[in-house]
Amino acid sequence: MDRLKLSRIDEELESSEVAALCFLCRDVVNRKRLEGINDAKQLFMRLEEKGLLDDHFFLCQLLQTIRRADLLNLLETDSRQPEDTDALPMLSEYRVMLYRVYEDMTLENLKNMKFLLSSKLGRGQIETCNTALDIFAEMEKKSLLSNTNLHELHTALQELDQQLALTVQDYMRGRTRQHQTTVTPHVSMDYQRNNNMHQPVQPSVSISETQPSYEQASVCSDAEPKRVSPPVSDHAEYYALNHSPHGLCVVINNEEFLGRELKRRGGTQEDVKSLRRVFSSLGFTVVVHNNFSSTDMRLELTNLGKRSFFLEEDALVVCVLSHGEKECVFGTDEKPVYLRELTQPFTSKAAPTLAGKPKLFFIQACQGSGYQRGSVLCTPMPQHEEDTQSPLEEDAGRVHGETVPWDADFLLGMATVQDCKSFRNTSTGSIYIQELCKQLMEAAQSSENDDVLSVLTRVNREVSKGEYLNYKQMPEPKYTLTKKLVLKLV
Repeated sequence: MDRLKLSRIDEELESSEVAALCFLCRDVVNRKRLEGINDAKQLFMRLEEKGLLDDHFFLCQLLQTIRRADLLNLLETDSRQPEDTDALPMLSEYRVMLYRVYEDMTLENLKNMKFLLSSKLGRGQIETCNTALDIFAEMEKKSLLSNTNLHELHTALQELDQQLALTVQDYMRGRTRQHQTTVTPHVSMDYQRNNNMHQPVQPSVSISETQPSYEQASVCSDAEPKRVSPPVSDHAEYYALNHSPHGLCVVINNEEFLGRELKRRGGTQEDVKSLRRVFSSLGFTVVVHNNFSSTDMRLELTNLGKRSFFLEEDALVVCVLSHGEKECVFGTDEKPVYLRELTQPFTSKAAPTLAGKPKLFFIQACQGSGYQRGSVLCTPMPQHEEDTQSPLEEDAGRVHGETVPWDADFLLGMATVQDCKSFRNTSTGSIYIQELCKQLMEAAQSSENDDVLSVLTRVNREVSKGEYLNYKQMPEPKYTLTKKLVLKLV
């Protein structure tokens, strides 16, 4: 690799970042060869010795993990493409997980962790530890920590911070599922189906839904129902779903708003429950964020786009439940976030590790103040007296902008067409999200190989049949998918 480029990267890295890079490389470079490294140039020499800088793939992984994607621009002029990506060294998921724990650990938690582990590591050794990465390194020396032995770390983190402990727990569960898949490909298939076969049908809706939760799930394509690699001919037609979990499903659920223009979105929690249940069953890890401002939404998605775990994942799902207006959704501060801003962090330019992988966005929000009317061919619903206590609401807002993502492999599932409102039942959830979950689960349990676009066509049909506050609702999928995506129970 061009030494000038490496020198420029070295100049941009701080000493703490160099230390983090050294820790991340402990599985590919001998520990003693990493001792005494003070700058990135020395580390690059060690990596060159191992042939890890013959192309920029491994270095890209390192920079993305420490959230220095800005330095990737220095590598863009290197146009060489690896002939066999699968043969290239991959950054250890175990080390990336430990780095995330280090990254999120407060100084107070670090101090408490040193106290908890002092008896096991020795006071002398623990006092030399200035960061969590130093502690992890000492634990590895004492055989208290490895990619298959995380008990001591998990126990300590449970005493300090449940969110940090969850990071480790998610990794442990992922390893367990990978082992179970290798040994018994059909394990828990019947159990998953039994727990999801009674998905309720939600007849009424409201305008915007979003809510957080944490769960894990898995998916399987029709081409690979037994988690066996598909025939070569299928690679061009179907997106591969080989990892466990398949990827991340992020739900942003805005229920309470701070201003006076947008009211509380009752019933949105039901949508969160349904999304968590369905996408967990489809093989995704589900993470829910409640009541995000517009700034929180942008920051979360930007940070998500920088995560390196996409290297070990097959797909991304983002669900936004909120009030909205044409081409945008609203944060709890009642400020708009354009739909393009939701997808931008995940383009192949911004997130190279997601290139060629499906990115699904489901938006439950109004897209205007207009209403859909039924045609004369529709059978009219029975009319009732006006009920001021009707559980149906609208999710509305304001603003404009281009929504269709031009980059490949995106799917944008909108609850309604532009300029119109969508509906949510304040008790049972939104009509769109509930029907989406119902149809996804039915397709996942079916022997047919229906892809996600076929599923969304059925969602369109079922939602368009109903009447809500005497109006109609018409969902609208937009996509640049280049293959078929088939989601099955794992």
